Amino acid sequence: MSGGIEAVYIFDQHNNPILEHVYYSRPLAARDILPLYLAHPEPRPPLIYLPNTNPPTLVFSLIHDQLLFISPASVDTEPLLVLEFLHRVVDVLEEFLGAPLLASKIEGAYDVVAQLFLEMCDAGTVCNTEPNALRDFVDVPGWVGKLLGGVGLPVSSPALGSSSGSLSLQRQHGLAPSSTSTPALPWRRSNVRHTSNEIYVDIVETLSVILAPSGRPLSAFANGSIACTAKVSGVPDLLLTLTAPGGKAGLDKTLELPVFHPCVRLARWREQPGVLSFVPPDGRFMLAGYEVDLLPNTTGKGMNSASSLHLPASVEMKTSLGLNGADFEARLLLSTNFPSSATAGSLGAGARGGGISSRLGNSSPAFGGSSNQPLLEAIVVTIPIPSSVRNLTDLRASRGEAHYSPGDKAVEWRVSAKEAVLPNGTGGATLRCTVVGPLSEDDDNDLDSGFRLTADTVDYNEDTYQTSSLANATDNAASSKQNEQRDLRRIQLNKTLMPSSAAVSFTVKGWLPSGIRVDSLVINTRTSKGLGEGVKPYKGVKYLTVSKQGVETRC
Repeated sequence: MSGGIEAVYIFDQHNNPILEHVYYSRPLAARDILPLYLAHPEPRPPLIYLPNTNPPTLVFSLIHDQLLFISPASVDTEPLLVLEFLHRVVDVLEEFLGAPLLASKIEGAYDVVAQLFLEMCDAGTVCNTEPNALRDFVDVPGWVGKLLGGVGLPVSSPALGSSSGSLSLQRQHGLAPSSTSTPALPWRRSNVRHTSNEIYVDIVETLSVILAPSGRPLSAFANGSIACTAKVSGVPDLLLTLTAPGGKAGLDKTLELPVFHPCVRLARWREQPGVLSFVPPDGRFMLAGYEVDLLPNTTGKGMNSASSLHLPASVEMKTSLGLNGADFEARLLLSTNFPSSATAGSLGAGARGGGISSRLGNSSPAFGGSSNQPLLEAIVVTIPIPSSVRNLTDLRASRGEAHYSPGDKAVEWRVSAKEAVLPNGTGGATLRCTVVGPLSEDDDNDLDSGFRLTADTVDYNEDTYQTSSLANATDNAASSKQNEQRDLRRIQLNKTLMPSSAAVSFTVKGWLPSGIRVDSLVINTRTSKGLGEGVKPYKGVKYLTVSKQGVETRC
């Protein structure tokens, strides 16, 4: 037997239950399931099996804005269904209550939250999770409604109108809603009106690269998201065309594992890869997601070399430096010579862009940030430090600021690209410091030898003095050998104190590592409805690359 959504529990940041909604069956209560969930050691996976409960239970969980969402399942259930439903619950609550999602917002608008949970799932079956469609069924009182409701006067939601009011009466009397009240497109509200018609497209790629100690890339992926904000009246029919190096054939090979919003016509994409035909939801939504392998498996010469992969920022590590091997050096390499920036001007200017203009404005050469002149910023180098390191001394950074305190897990080094990049588009900086390990027996002996005086130190007898000189020579040779062995032990010990990796975080505005770009964004006036004659929506495109410790170098 395959089940659905049995219940949803929400806990605040102090693990206090703030909402319990049961759809069917008799699942474990929130007060009973929370201790079993917290008993699992961290980091807790999104799916935990509890075999000792009656019946055995699967616990699906999601943490968002310090709120814990839990959905138990006592029968076999499709895991992706439950996890995706929890994500949709978060998205819908943020749409109706606002972000960030706080416990006080949920408790203060419980009447709205209860309606949302009833509309999104019915007896365990997922029904409607589109925010635009939910607005036609959920009564959301505005400030006027709250004011009139406070004095006992009846009021209808301003967002619903008369048709929604009649729909609410039908549902109260157990009648089926009429077909005219149901929107033709579940992801778009009916009768959408905007005074200023605008369409924004944001393509964000997250860079994840692992480099060998030699600098050769071991893996390089870019996970992309195409987010759209559509504020257009009526029912617009849009056509978004993507391009990549190598044309359409290159785009077909570049995009891997694409996922689309339900509004995208998949048949059109299969016929013409790179062409997205869709009727957008009203407001901001995620149009598509994809993954790009920046190091394809080919036998081409130099495809897996460092020169074939352009990285705006990377780091080189040298360890076990200095007399006792207690120093390490990090060298930051920067490059703002982006390969695709020379051809990026076709979007904003002209014919190929289909009237698309950049939202970043006319940036000055000193700051950049457009597709014509990408901007590299927010550069942070993170160097994890082993737990056995007692302290770091002599942090010497040629540029930027480096910070480390005893007890920290990593060195954080912030560098400004404006200071580090030369006029030719390349540059860098270096950071060098010394590790201090735990106290050893040799260190204790060194400390003791500086304060110890014995009676054999001074001898005024000549014969004894000559004998002592020969003995001292022998002792010096033995001591020298001991010092060499001690230095070798220190070098070996300091090797274990060296960092094993370093990672770089940065952002680039106006450039994508995959080379994917928006070639055109066109509104089909023949199939669009309610837009109005002569209305030309404003179109804007923005590219952003994000690396949160994504470029990692192994030592």
